[in-house]
Amino acid sequence: MSTTKTQAPTSATTRSVREKHKEYLFPATIQYYQEPIVLTEGKGLRIRDADGNEYLDFFGGILTVSIGHADDRVNAAIVAQLDRFAHVSTLYPTIPVVELAERLARLSPGNLKQMYFTASGTEADETAVMMAQLATGNTEIVALRHGYSGRSMLAQSLTAHSTWRALPTQVAAVKHAVSPYCYRCPLHLTYPSCGIACAKDIEELIRTTTTGRIAGFLAEPIQGVGGFITPPPEYFEIAVGIVKKYGGLFLCDEVQTGFGRTGGTMWGIEHWGVQPDVMTMAKGVANGLPLGVTIATPEIAASLKALTISTFGGNPVSCAAANATIRIIEEEDLPGNAEKMGRLLRAGLEELQRRFPRSIGDVRGMGLMQAVELVEDETAGNRTPDRALTGRVFEEAKKRGLLIGKGGLEGNSFRIAPALTVGKAEIDEALEILRESFEAAGAR
Repeated sequence: MSTTKTQAPTSATTRSVREKHKEYLFPATIQYYQEPIVLTEGKGLRIRDADGNEYLDFFGGILTVSIGHADDRVNAAIVAQLDRFAHVSTLYPTIPVVELAERLARLSPGNLKQMYFTASGTEADETAVMMAQLATGNTEIVALRHGYSGRSMLAQSLTAHSTWRALPTQVAAVKHAVSPYCYRCPLHLTYPSCGIACAKDIEELIRTTTTGRIAGFLAEPIQGVGGFITPPPEYFEIAVGIVKKYGGLFLCDEVQTGFGRTGGTMWGIEHWGVQPDVMTMAKGVANGLPLGVTIATPEIAASLKALTISTFGGNPVSCAAANATIRIIEEEDLPGNAEKMGRLLRAGLEELQRRFPRSIGDVRGMGLMQAVELVEDETAGNRTPDRALTGRVFEEAKKRGLLIGKGGLEGNSFRIAPALTVGKAEIDEALEILRESFEAAGAR
């Protein structure tokens, strides 16, 4: 049984880093916790701060550290590439980028074969939208409410979270469909008697708010920043069928769901049995190094006729890290481990829901991508987001040495996503800390 950990006194280093962060970084750069922790080193699923406190990391740099911090095999690949050369840009082919492209083409579903490398998921999504517009000759894009696509002007227009938008929509061609958010159905229906009305509504959206011909539909298999919103099994088959009817391509955003995260498969969309025309990825691909990828069919890839270049896309060091990371994911069947450990994690979270039935309104997700949504009183039908309780539990978990993420439009959902290498002992430890944290925070 875990106990509350004694937090080391705040060091001069921690105070100095916090002060300099406040002085030199944009104030809008959000930080977790009332007293942000200054992380200094990590190994596997454990990470330490400048005060010597150790934490069990169940968020992994926003689902990015796929196989744990400072993995020796990935580090060795990075160092070996650094010793050769670190950068040349996409003007020159390199062995790491070609090896990675061949590997991703083999792993990707259907006829997705040719790809464009960038440095972030934002750029990958922007590239996907551009390719859809070029390939179809249409302009308008359907995205989902509660979706998140990044921080550029186009990505913010695709994003349907007011808290993440600095400016009004800048790209009028983006239309937002209702989210398949069963717990808070925007159509006030109940699954499965709803008939998956959220997916069917895309047809009316296209017919009433567009020219009637669209370039594509951009969607995450599980909405990450949205709070791990997980669509019902029938959703994507219906939605993509409608999109195809009106001339669009399916652009699948696997930035958070890719590389085994959802358990049992390499890609999240494989759970829904739908074939993407274009797929994007980033985050977990290189275990923490910056890399974005847009992969398409050869026919769609050929639609780009203009010259193009990415200075940092396909950086040889990032590609070397990605090759090592994906090789380990395959060799150790980490998608299989994510499925197995995900079942344990989900069972434990559902037990917490039974223990705190008024406070925990919903548990959802797949594999090692699980969410817990907190409300004021679920048993009384009061699903008002309980942000205050969410904040208290968040701080209590940190105090006990567990790092988790937050999400959702109201910030009242916990995002729990440990490295794919997590084991039963670590799952049990995290669940025990969560139980203690909910109790200490006054959950009911």
